[in-house]
Amino acid sequence: MKPTQGKGARLTEGPVSTAIFSLMLPMMLGMLAIVVNNVAGAFFVARISTEQLAAVSFTFPVSFIVGAIAMAFGVGTSAVVSRLFGSGNRDEVRRITAHAMLLGLMCGVVVLIIGLNTIDPLFRLLGADEAMLPLIHRYMRIYYWGGIFLVAPMIANSVLRASGDAKRPAMIMTTAAVVNVIVDPILIFGLFGFPRMEIEGAALGGVLSNAIAMCASAYFVVYRERLVDFRHLALDRLTDSWRRILHVGLPSLTSSLVAPVTTAFITSQIATFGPESVAGFGMASRLEGLTVLAMMALSAAMTPFVGQNFGARRLDRVREGVNFAYRFSLMYGVGVALLMQVFGGPIAGLFGLEGQARDTALLHMHIVPLSYMALGCAMTVNGALNALGRPMAAMWVSLSRTIAVYAPLAWVLSRLLGLGPVGIFIAAASANFISGGIGALWFRFALRDTMAKQADVSPRTAGA
Repeated sequence: MKPTQGKGARLTEGPVSTAIFSLMLPMMLGMLAIVVNNVAGAFFVARISTEQLAAVSFTFPVSFIVGAIAMAFGVGTSAVVSRLFGSGNRDEVRRITAHAMLLGLMCGVVVLIIGLNTIDPLFRLLGADEAMLPLIHRYMRIYYWGGIFLVAPMIANSVLRASGDAKRPAMIMTTAAVVNVIVDPILIFGLFGFPRMEIEGAALGGVLSNAIAMCASAYFVVYRERLVDFRHLALDRLTDSWRRILHVGLPSLTSSLVAPVTTAFITSQIATFGPESVAGFGMASRLEGLTVLAMMALSAAMTPFVGQNFGARRLDRVREGVNFAYRFSLMYGVGVALLMQVFGGPIAGLFGLEGQARDTALLHMHIVPLSYMALGCAMTVNGALNALGRPMAAMWVSLSRTIAVYAPLAWVLSRLLGLGPVGIFIAAASANFISGGIGALWFRFALRDTMAKQADVSPRTAGA
């Protein structure tokens, strides 16, 4: 049967590398804008007092969970609608998008209600004392309102990317981040006649930024592209849409929530070697977050690319695209590893690290980046499996890295075998290689199975 190509399926033709880079590069820009925004916010709050910075730091786990929920809805929606774009079913795209945004709005309201009523017990559980709780209250009672505006743009931007348009979502994210960076100091310090709000100003700046992003993304999705249709609100249609979105979104959320738990465990293991080791590990981890940004963007790009081509029955392009991503991961990973081997010392010096902190950071930079090529493969497969409708496989690839290998092997090598931080970093590299290998094999079998099913259906469809 001849492959189909839906209207607006921009990723099903032309060079594979061009299609992937057209998604990946804008995504990197948007992600970088978010990172800079977060750093700038912490910088401004730190100018007020260490106590207020500590209060904001206590909120990071909650902020991460709220962000992970929003991202899960975005991933689930992208996986579903990218396939629909590929098959040319824009009516279904409009229905799924509308239902996804309703689900996101409901989730935001639930988070708001639960969050406002659990501030004290939740942050006591996280270790906040009575002196810190009033500051946390001042921040979170405003921050939680931003959750209502967070999920909708995440979904809308995912739909735009699923259509093959990554530039406008990146523009929206970057604009919102710039607005936040500009508004934060005005509200925090009370500039230009505004009242001095301090920590509450930081929270309000984030809410305003989210609201701007929601309005901008809704404009493009609803009015410019006309990808939303609220006419199909029957309960059976809603539940069908939500089931399809959560089929991918919930495993993605599980993977996202396990990652910080694993990081917390690894940090506790590093802490047994002293606070200097924790400082060195913290610096190296933040640097790692920047260096793997390209591979995170590549993984995010694979979902709409694979989804559209899967929907258009272009599995040859799916395989070609994943192979291209493997090659990119190999070259990028080798390049980063070489840079860390050569410039690790000067980088550690740039952060002012000395003694044990410097030694720990250098160990990380000399060992873990050697496995980034495999980490890129695992990330690639994760996005591709979600697009193929295999979210549980994607989840297990992620969990094979964190829970199955990294955490237990780090404990065995560092504590039982007495290798110290070296053992922990060897465990991290091993986990990347193992998950990359498992992911590549799993995707190979999944694609082979999908191609076999497609070949089986085609003759019967043609005969009909």
